[in-house]
Amino acid sequence: MTAILLYDTTLRDGSQREDISLSVEDKLTIAHRLAAFGMHYIECGWPGSNPKDADFFARARRMNLPARLAAFGRTRRADSRCEDDANLRALLDAGTPAVTLVGKSWDFHVSQVLSTTLPENLAMIRDSVAWMKHQGREVVFDAEHFYDGFVRNPEYALATLSAALDAGADWLVLCETNGGKLPWEMEAITRAVAEHLPNARLGVHCHDDSGCAVGNSLAAVRAGATMVQGTINGYGERVGNADLVTILPNLQLKMGYEVLPETCLRELTTLSRFVAEVANLKHDDHQPYVGHSAFAHKGGIHVAAILKSPDTYQHIDPEQVGNEMRAVTSELSGRGNILLQARRLGLALDNEEAQRVLAQIKHLEHEGFTFEAAEASVELMFHRLNADYLRPFELLDYFVITERRHGRGLLSEATVKVRVKGEVKFTAAEGNGPVNALASALQDALVDAYPVLRTVRLTDYKVRILTGTSGTAANTRVLIDFQSGGDAWTTVGASPNIIDASWRALSDSMEYALVRLGG
Repeated sequence: MTAILLYDTTLRDGSQREDISLSVEDKLTIAHRLAAFGMHYIECGWPGSNPKDADFFARARRMNLPARLAAFGRTRRADSRCEDDANLRALLDAGTPAVTLVGKSWDFHVSQVLSTTLPENLAMIRDSVAWMKHQGREVVFDAEHFYDGFVRNPEYALATLSAALDAGADWLVLCETNGGKLPWEMEAITRAVAEHLPNARLGVHCHDDSGCAVGNSLAAVRAGATMVQGTINGYGERVGNADLVTILPNLQLKMGYEVLPETCLRELTTLSRFVAEVANLKHDDHQPYVGHSAFAHKGGIHVAAILKSPDTYQHIDPEQVGNEMRAVTSELSGRGNILLQARRLGLALDNEEAQRVLAQIKHLEHEGFTFEAAEASVELMFHRLNADYLRPFELLDYFVITERRHGRGLLSEATVKVRVKGEVKFTAAEGNGPVNALASALQDALVDAYPVLRTVRLTDYKVRILTGTSGTAANTRVLIDFQSGGDAWTTVGASPNIIDASWRALSDSMEYALVRLGG
């Protein structure tokens, strides 16, 4: 089959997402990771638009990345010469082996946005491509709004492609800029272009405004496109661009194209989460293929089947994309969920033990606990089933106060009395809130006996009111995230008293830390 090339525009189109702002260092870090992953083309930005991108290109030239870098810009201005155009000069100065020139292919945009004539727009495309080719660059022509333009005026939309091709463009990329087309429309129009320009190498660039960017990209490939543009995790303008993280395994595992080596595909989940981390965004747990929940199974019937054969409720082996199968534990679980989760943790439970844990979980969830996001609390239940397991500490008392003191403002203080290795420890601590004070007091009481706890820190604290109609008497659920080095875990507590709910989650976290890190 014809090779399909991936063209990543995370650093340009992806950074146009509303809540993304990448520094030069961020962009260099992502570019390096994309190149190491095996991305064929990396579009790095618009060098003529801002000092940040100009700085990036100056530094990227020295990185010698194993990928083809592209600088992005527009065709020359109307009624001007290429050699006098500052944007084209900036593209040339960027020093990338490829340049991507965006030009108008919808007659409506030519008259209303560029405020020029249809023949002049064709000349702008032809001149800009030819000038860049003369400078020795590979030229990718992005035909902006191509699909809308084709519906309105197919003859002119095709004329813009012919102008670029006749001038030497290496790629003609059909852009679905408004994101409103559906896959069958994409396939029909792309096939018409392929038949009209049989010698052209076609690409596709889709936006996700109708939720069809991935499907539209695959439809265009079916019709003859051999380059797919998109971004990691679908980041981009408005609701986003086509998600290369979903497109790649669909092309390779479902459609039979050999896009990248299998070893690269196994790095897909890591790449997706890495880019999210650098962009300072929470990774989407429900993202196809790479999300934390992509191969997570909650229904008891599903898990019972998966224990017999994973293929019963999974469309691929998650290891193919670097992900893993999980069982989610909740009141909807069956015994199989417990057995599968224990197996994943390397623990052996028999059917009776699994049933005891399941009964406990269902009872606690009725009280307001939830264990889907608190796997550490579930793992502790497994360990506590072992007759040889000894809890590392025992709560005797705790006392928490919050008051406003003259001259000091608001103050929270907690005292904790615990039995540790046969010795009673009594500690007090202040905090910027009652839970912070309680966490500090508990940690202080335990660190002498368990020094490893000095590495543990609280990273997130979430509260949910479960019975909103009860006002201040409402039942409360608390989820607390802790971290030590590269290890992270979540525990849960629930109670009508928010301090008691917090204590349950805090004490479970300290106990889990000692199980996980070794006490």
